[in-house]
Order: sequence, then structure tokens, then C-alpha cells
Amino acid sequence: MPLIVSQIQAGLYDDKDTIIRKALYKTGLNSSCVINSDIYKTSLDARKQNNIHFVHSVIIELDNPDTEQKISDKFACCSFIESNRLSPVISTNKRSGEIVIAGFGPAGMFAGLILAEYGYKPVIFEKGEPIDERIKSVNSFWNGGELNENSNVQFGEGGAGTFSDGKLTTRISDPLCRFVLEKFVEFGAPKEILSKSKPHIGTDNLRKIVKAIRNRIIQLGGKVIFNSEISDFIIKDNELKGVSSNENSINCQALILAVGHSARTTFEHLLEKDVYIENKPFSIGARIEHSQDDVNHSLYGKYAGNPYLPQGEYQLSHRQNDGRAVYTFCMCPGGLVVPSSSGKCTIVTNGMSEFSRKEKNANSALVVSVSQDDFGKHPLAGVNFAKSIEKQAFELAGGNYCAPATTVGRFLNRADNSSKYVLPSYKRGTADCDFYKLFPKEITDMMQIGLKLFSLKMKCFGDMNAVLTAPETRTSSPVRIKRNDCHESVSTKNLYPCGEGAGYAGGIMSAAVDGINTALKIMQKYAP
Repeated sequence: MPLIVSQIQAGLYDDKDTIIRKALYKTGLNSSCVINSDIYKTSLDARKQNNIHFVHSVIIELDNPDTEQKISDKFACCSFIESNRLSPVISTNKRSGEIVIAGFGPAGMFAGLILAEYGYKPVIFEKGEPIDERIKSVNSFWNGGELNENSNVQFGEGGAGTFSDGKLTTRISDPLCRFVLEKFVEFGAPKEILSKSKPHIGTDNLRKIVKAIRNRIIQLGGKVIFNSEISDFIIKDNELKGVSSNENSINCQALILAVGHSARTTFEHLLEKDVYIENKPFSIGARIEHSQDDVNHSLYGKYAGNPYLPQGEYQLSHRQNDGRAVYTFCMCPGGLVVPSSSGKCTIVTNGMSEFSRKEKNANSALVVSVSQDDFGKHPLAGVNFAKSIEKQAFELAGGNYCAPATTVGRFLNRADNSSKYVLPSYKRGTADCDFYKLFPKEITDMMQIGLKLFSLKMKCFGDMNAVLTAPETRTSSPVRIKRNDCHESVSTKNLYPCGEGAGYAGGIMSAAVDGINTALKIMQKYAP
């Protein structure tokens, strides 16, 4: 089994052969006993601007497994690759009905793919349009047209992640993360995502990949039905029997509920059916937009513009003693702030980058954590809290889908002391607004604290010309559809809440992994 040799520091200009030689030297190995070697993972250490360097992990396969074991035992920097292969336990228990998946975002997509590859034939319902039609609907809205409430940045093939930076970073340590990356490469993602510590696909690549995954599911006997939202859940004696969509009913062997964090009408339907739902903390704030050059200079100093360095990206956070946090989220280097509303007369913002990350500006969410103390205890209190801010934003900005915006200088000082402006990238246009009329005081206070503290770490956060565009309300799901260890709803048998909308993931990778693990649980219970 190949070894991973970690913590190999290398300069900006070191090539692969030099890096591998450093790994061999670190472990005392001779190249003559190496069958195969390559760079496994690469990260950038830019904490000190006078010592910016890469840190690599190198994969080494030796001609003698016993030697591999000895090296692994001897050096703390060495480990074996964890297996990322699926070994599903497939039940022989037959049950009538279809395995249905609600939602074709990362969780539903990967659940459907895995089920299809192991002989199941899932039926997948997606509220929005297939990707090509969805892109047309989104572009039409961005260019001044009507909002399609069923197919937009939040709903449609690929889920909300399709109009994002396509980040594949995650805090979970499940070995299936590597499996997901390899699947993305199999379906057309750049191979470099396998070796980057902060891999991203970009919205342009994601659009091709989700279509390829859909086609594979269909080739294997599954169905993907677009423009079709599940409108009713047929539940008897606390057991899901079937679902209805577009006046058609279907009997369910099991239902994987992977509807995403914006499926508010679905949350309401479930609550009406006595499915157990609880609210959960989430975060609210705005998008902060700098020039990408300013971000690069803040991170890299004199090395800014070096062709060996990636576009600068950051992740900043601060937590108060009372538990309230302010942090940056979903940073999009060389990207755009995009109109992301999914309901009429509301404003929602999000960030998006293509794989090249070549846009002039960079943006991230600057958000503040909120909880029951802010919005109440009702299961949908968080949903309603976010919705009220989205509606207020629409009215404050003039009621024409412009977004409320202000400069950092105006927000901090209540005065315009800037000499120039970062040009907002939000395509529906922005309107100068008072954020103190948009957000509760608890949110604006923490945003102020965050801006001041983050400016001590990155110079660009002290730029009074940076632009804030609001609101960012879809950082994560405001609800959790509680489930047991088998991923089954605690209140309703054969209902499997899954992914970000159910409150069990945050981002493309963790949602995809949760979709796979949910599919594996169903395989254990029911035969194809």
C-alpha cells in the first residue's frame, strides 16, 4: 500500500522531481526501491510574507511492503492512504415502490449516482430546469428579466452550488471525500483537484459535470424528472408510503430528501405532515467586494502577481465570549456577486467564480451567526427571519431587484470618506442603502467588529472603498430535519433527510458525501 509523506516544504520554483527528492531524503529512502511516486496534495503557506512557500504531501510506492510498514512506523510524517472504495452491504429485503430522490443538487446527485451504479433505479424529482434551460432563466433574470421562482440560482440541476465558485473544500474527514473528487474527475473536472488542498471546479466546469452525471444515471436505468416539485407526502402510521408531484403519485420504497437549504415550501409541507423539524443556527450578513489585486497584495505583499501563486483567498473569523461569531464565508477569488433570489420581491446575494478566477474583483460573505435568541423557537422561525430581511432589502433598494449596497467607509463611519469605489459586480444594479435599516443591531454591531479586526490581518479589509452588497441569507439551512443513525427521519419511517437542506452538510463536498452515505444506508435496508 503506497505511503504518504507529509510536510514537505518547497519554494515557489521547485519542480516535482525536487519535491519528491526531498520526500525521499526526509525518510532516508533510496530512489532505487521506489516503484512509483507523485505529488499527492499541495497547499500554500502564506502566513509570513517573507517566507511564502508550498507544503506538499508525496505518495511513494516501494518495491517491498515490509519496508513501507517500517518507514510508516518510524516516521511521524508518514502514513498509509485510507481506502476510499465503496464496500456496500446490499440487502436482500424486497419492498414495493420506487426509491425516490427529491432534489438534484450534490447530495441528491451523488445518492442517485451510487444507487444507479449498484443496480438500483432511482427516480429523481428536481423542482428546477435542466442545466441548459436553467442557465437561460438565470441569465434572463440577471439581465433585467422576470424571476423564475422554480428555476434560478437556488433551484435547478446541480443545486445552488452550480452557480458558485465550485469549492471542494470541507472540514469533514470522511475518506469518501477522495472518492467524490475522483468521481468529479471521471465526469470531466480538471485532474488538479486531486492534489490541491483547496480544490475548486468553477461554475463553468460544474455545469458540464452535472449534466454528465445525470446522463450516467439515466444510462443505468434511473430517471431524472425536471420541472417537478414534490407537492405532497403520503404518510400513514408515521411511515412514508408515497409522494405526489404535478398531479402524479408514486409509491415509495424510500425517499431521500435532498432539497437544499432554500426549499422553504417543502419545509412547510413536511411540518404540516408532522415530520419532526427543528430550527438551527445559521448566519446572515452581506457580500464584501474588493479588487482582486488588493486581496493579493494583502496576502502576498511583494510576491503579489507572482505567476506561481494562485489568486489570493482568505478565511477569517472571530467569536465573542457570548458565542456570537462573525466570519467570512464562501470566498470567491476573481469572481462576481450574483443575484440569487428564489422568491418574488426578495433580494438574495451569493458569490460565483469560473475556474480561471479572472474577474477583476474578489468577494466573500461577511456574516454573523444567529440563533433562537434572535428569531424564536418555532421550527420555521429562522426561515421567516431570513425571509423578512430579504423582503426588507427589496423595498429598501427600490423594489426593482437592485441590491442594497454601501461602502465600508459609510457603514463604519456613517459618512462617505472614500475617494474611489470598488465597482460592484452585481448585475441587477445596486442602490445606496443604510444597512442599519436592513439588519438588526446585533448583526450590524458584529459586522463592524469583524471589519475592524479583520483589517488587522488583511489590509484590504481596512479599505473604506470596499463595497458591501446585501443580504447574504443562504449560508446554510435554517432547519434540521432530524434523523437517526440510519439516516432515517426520527418521526417518519422510509424518509431519509439528507444534505444541506436537511441540516447535515455545508457545501458541495459534505453534501455529496452525505448523499453517498445515505444511499449506502438504504442499500443495507432494501434490495435493488
